[in-house]
Amino acid sequence: MLLKFTSLFAVLVMTPYYAYADSERDYISIVGSSTIYPFAKVVGEIFSSETKFVKPKLESTGSGFGFRLFCAGVGKKYPDITNASRQIKRNEIEKCEKNRVSKILEIKIGYDGITIARDNNSADISLTMKDIYLALAKEVPNPDGSEELVTNPYKTWKDVNEKLPGIKIKVFGPPPTSGTRDTFEELVMLEGCKKISWLNSLKLKNKKLCSTIREDGAYIESGENDNLIVRKLLSNPDAMGILGFSFVVKNRGRIKALPINGVKPKFNTIANGSYLVSRPLFLYVKKAHIAFFPAIKAYIKEFTSDKAIGSEGYLLKYGLIPLHESELIKYRNNALHVSSLKNI
Repeated sequence: MLLKFTSLFAVLVMTPYYAYADSERDYISIVGSSTIYPFAKVVGEIFSSETKFVKPKLESTGSGFGFRLFCAGVGKKYPDITNASRQIKRNEIEKCEKNRVSKILEIKIGYDGITIARDNNSADISLTMKDIYLALAKEVPNPDGSEELVTNPYKTWKDVNEKLPGIKIKVFGPPPTSGTRDTFEELVMLEGCKKISWLNSLKLKNKKLCSTIREDGAYIESGENDNLIVRKLLSNPDAMGILGFSFVVKNRGRIKALPINGVKPKFNTIANGSYLVSRPLFLYVKKAHIAFFPAIKAYIKEFTSDKAIGSEGYLLKYGLIPLHESELIKYRNNALHVSSLKNI
């Protein structure tokens, strides 16, 4: 394994720093996850109001494209931090190493749930992972019962499961560069596929058999902008959307999250694991940039503070699920230690 975790932070590879001192910009550059964007925006506003530093520049690029930008190099042209709704992949680590991005801090900030949401005034529907897999997979088991895969023939939710309404399958969701999409495929599509016994063994050999999403218009890629998905749900009451839980919280009264496998996503069900579609959220920081840009240390300190991500932190009202108490104590102690170093 290339990753060796030390509580809050993971040092990936130890090689000499690359010069960053020539930077002329006076703000932190942050890219990455659209799920974390609202949290990072709030932290940035409070951070800039309480310190001498300029408010960070944030770009919602999606986790995958965020890593691509982050790993492109070290210096003023490249981001200092990337937000991610999934953990960094091995090939992304290798890309970072190739471009001398060789010391990285991995910071876990909390948890989030991935939801299937729809207009708040629409009828209540409860879905299973198997229902979602059958509705959205590019290829599904032949409806005639034979053990073969065919191009997805299902047009309505009732076609998938006779207990569901006869409304057209229309789901707005993130593109392949999104961490939300990666996690959705892993935690929902693959798990739904497992419910079909003869496919289970095939899935273990080739995950794409189950996780490849259909491209015939039933699933509509909506970019790295969850707010756009919210707007589309409000104008398409029969449609559904794949969203981070934080966006459901932010738009309470306008959209609602549907139960999956009988469990509705809530703060407590995501935190205790009974809602199965949840994931940790991360910040990745270039240590070489910290050495020459003290604003980053101050930003990390604010983001990992009790008032931000503690059990009553201000980010909870935006939908962040806090770290478990034991994690929080351990992570905060390490965050405060790292933030106080003059030369990391």
